[in-house]
Amino acid sequence: MTDLTTKTFNYDPSIRTVFGANSLEQLGDLARQLAGPRVLLVTDPGIVQAGIAAKAQTILEQAALEPFTFSEVAENPTTAHVEQGVHCARQHAPIDLIIGLGGGSAMDCAKGINFILTNGGKMEDYWGKNKAPQPMLPSIGVPTTAGTGSEAQSFALIAQAETHEKMACGDRKARFHTVILDPALTTSAPPTVTVATGLDAIAHAIESYVSTAHNPISQLFAREAWRLLAPTFTTVLAHPADLEARGHMLLGAHLAGMAIENSMLGAAHACANPLTARYSISHGVAVGLFLPHVIRYNNHTVGPLYNELCDTAQLTHADLAASIDQFKASAGLPQRLRDLQVETSDLPQMAHQATDQWTGTFNPRPLTEADFLYLYEAAY
Repeated sequence: MTDLTTKTFNYDPSIRTVFGANSLEQLGDLARQLAGPRVLLVTDPGIVQAGIAAKAQTILEQAALEPFTFSEVAENPTTAHVEQGVHCARQHAPIDLIIGLGGGSAMDCAKGINFILTNGGKMEDYWGKNKAPQPMLPSIGVPTTAGTGSEAQSFALIAQAETHEKMACGDRKARFHTVILDPALTTSAPPTVTVATGLDAIAHAIESYVSTAHNPISQLFAREAWRLLAPTFTTVLAHPADLEARGHMLLGAHLAGMAIENSMLGAAHACANPLTARYSISHGVAVGLFLPHVIRYNNHTVGPLYNELCDTAQLTHADLAASIDQFKASAGLPQRLRDLQVETSDLPQMAHQATDQWTGTFNPRPLTEADFLYLYEAAY
């Protein structure tokens, strides 16, 4: 239970959220209420191939809007993807509204494009918080995966093209003004994506619940996210067309994103980012590899909070870390770094890089470089 005598928080809700199966059909009306007529639709090749981008474009056109699609976003978007998107937007200038349609990568890239298109410069200029002096374009987020919760956050996670170091670029003006949560869109996600994004959302709920920046509002969101996600993860894997389960996962991921927005994350994400950059391992898989070890590392500091999460989801395991291991086993995921051909000689360097990750500074139990190396070795 959070001690209100020692905690302060500043909750600033500003995102209109529309939830429901087939709510994508409302995209045109919602877009017209914000701005128009020229719309930049930011998405990725997978969403184009699934026909979702074309459907969104048709809905916008039926609302008398002019959509222009930029679909060259890759997983873990870099500054190069943002620059390409800005170039596309300038070719079709003026742009009145930006829509991010896809997973966290598309939505983060849409935010990145908004930064540069409205404030100029390059993404490195916005590394940190509240560094954009000028107003930004109104925007809409439409997630097609239940994972990152990017649609609920003011930060864009963009990697430097040369080094692949991830930059968290945040500004309240970068938040989506409207979010559409349509569970039907997530049914097209491949099983590997459903697994990786689902684990990422679970990690968001758990890490934000115990971060040093947690407060009653963030814990409210994190606890409800966990309550939705924990019993539904395996259901969605077994029954991918189950819209009710998909809805629970999508709303849970969104609430976990809101929890991050009002608190922060922890060591599992700090460990995952260097691994993702060096080995191109999916972010969700990387986070899932470290999460049980981070929970065990933190347990003597925030064990009662972890127990609250176990009680909330009525887990069969009283041990939260064991439950995460069970989730990974049910999804057929690797349990160890060695299963992914990670070289032991790389562990010290990744541990060193993890110490520079902002998320790690919010871990409830402080970590030195030696502690990070311990977590890498435990995961190995």
